[in-house]
Amino acid sequence: MPSTSDDSVVTYERRGAVALVTLNRPEYRNAQNSKMTYALDAAFSRAVDDDEVKVIVLAGNGKHFCAGHDIGTPERDADQSFDRKAVIWWDHTGREGVDRRFARESEVYLGMCRRWREIPKPMIAMVHGACVAGGLMLAWSCDFIVASDDAFFADPVVKMGIPGVEYFAHPWVMNPRAAKEFLYTGDRMPAQRAHELGMVNHVVERAELESFTLDLAGRIGAMPGFGLALTKKAINQAEDLQGMRAGMDSVFGLHHAAHAHNAEVGGDSLAGMDARKMRDAAERKDKDA
Repeated sequence: MPSTSDDSVVTYERRGAVALVTLNRPEYRNAQNSKMTYALDAAFSRAVDDDEVKVIVLAGNGKHFCAGHDIGTPERDADQSFDRKAVIWWDHTGREGVDRRFARESEVYLGMCRRWREIPKPMIAMVHGACVAGGLMLAWSCDFIVASDDAFFADPVVKMGIPGVEYFAHPWVMNPRAAKEFLYTGDRMPAQRAHELGMVNHVVERAELESFTLDLAGRIGAMPGFGLALTKKAINQAEDLQGMRAGMDSVFGLHHAAHAHNAEVGGDSLAGMDARKMRDAAERKDKDA
């Protein structure tokens, strides 16, 4: 049951008991604009409401899973208002400064990822190519990650003076020392290293990624649905007892302090960086390494 119109920024397909939700902006390396955020939410809601769906798989169309938040494509829609789902807060449009950024990012970034983390069905991120910054947030909202051997992970936003992306799961999905290196350097972490640190569950050859992931999803889907939902809630609660939710709240404040500092001293909350500059800086580092 595919749903794949030409202008769909997210596509939906049910394969037996598996809902395959796919990011679909390949020309922009699946950079996530707000339209994609709300399309993802609609797809996940559709999967939750379908009793035939037991497992949700999140994938990316094209060469990369997701290169991060949309900070510069022609379809960037940061100024547009959407029907808010994640938090009860005023609309960001018409606001200024921190008021504007805090309202928008509370909803479309931190709030949405927290909402998706609580989906009562198992979610698997099927990652290939780049999984950068905002892409990490999408993958980390899932229960676990299957990566191809060409996948890499990075959160380079310290280059903007910002202490990590809004959904600050770094110390929990890896260990704190690894999280510091990951952020301090902004280096690309290969899939195998991510596996060694426990951030990725399986690394497989690119050609086998889909078949391996769908087979795993099928085995999980054979378990009782309510049992899976309760198990997911139990583990999420354990993470939160380890400080994950409170930690995210505290870092979200630091994140916005960094945005405000950038805007005050340089007139730009992103410190003059855009997607091209961030990509070029990462590629230069890879060549120099």
